[in-house]
Amino acid sequence: MTNTRIPQKNRYRLYIDESGDHAFNLLDEPSHRFLALLGVWFHQKTDYVQFHDAMENFKRRVFGPRPDKPVIFHRSDIINRKGPFGILQDPALAEKFNDGLIELISAAKFRMVCVIIDKKAEMAYAEPFHPYHYCLTAMMERYCGWLNYKNSVGDIMAEARGTAEDRQLVQAYTRVYEGGTSASSYQRYQTALTSKAIKIQPKTSNIAGLQLADILAHPVKQHCLAEKGRIEGRCDSFGLKICAAVSEKFNINEMTGEAWGYGKKILPK
Repeated sequence: MTNTRIPQKNRYRLYIDESGDHAFNLLDEPSHRFLALLGVWFHQKTDYVQFHDAMENFKRRVFGPRPDKPVIFHRSDIINRKGPFGILQDPALAEKFNDGLIELISAAKFRMVCVIIDKKAEMAYAEPFHPYHYCLTAMMERYCGWLNYKNSVGDIMAEARGTAEDRQLVQAYTRVYEGGTSASSYQRYQTALTSKAIKIQPKTSNIAGLQLADILAHPVKQHCLAEKGRIEGRCDSFGLKICAAVSEKFNINEMTGEAWGYGKKILPK
């Protein structure tokens, strides 16, 4: 009797962070009007391990060994030169850091989705959706669609945002997992996802995927909004370099190569 082994499916993890806030306040200001969720997913056993190791090696080259107090990449700290990033006030070190970060991002093997909600437009509806949860649903549709298309499975990790917000996020994920959406049945999500619950980790956990999502969220959001004429201008020069480094990493329609609707999405529909 032949012993036929069923091959294991490839396993991925989606890491999510946001740019902007979920409140319906100050909607005439672009920085408050648009909320974006940026998600990156990696093959867990190969590509993510390589990226994690590359990120840690890069940190060590720039900041030296810090085994008890690791450097954690956070966009606002980098820009404002806070904490360990104070050394970047030295122009030579800043150039070394910027070049190394672009190289790190360019070499990483991942897929990316950016979902943006125009909260001012969403307010036109009688019962507007929760902006963060609306974006999460749209991202799950695209991530799970890709997993099913690739006959793969995966899970999702988001950065912690606070006790109440995290509890609501768990509930939003569970609604999609158990009930599906208007676009897809729950079976589509349960076939793709390996976990009934979303994973949530604080920034202090030093998760490489969450740090990458944090770095990418703002410049990619600005680039997508400018591409659709929703804002004037794009990013600063370094933001443009980041966007160029990830331009080929968006989720796409593999028949047409189109990223809009697959790796880039602006809500409401």
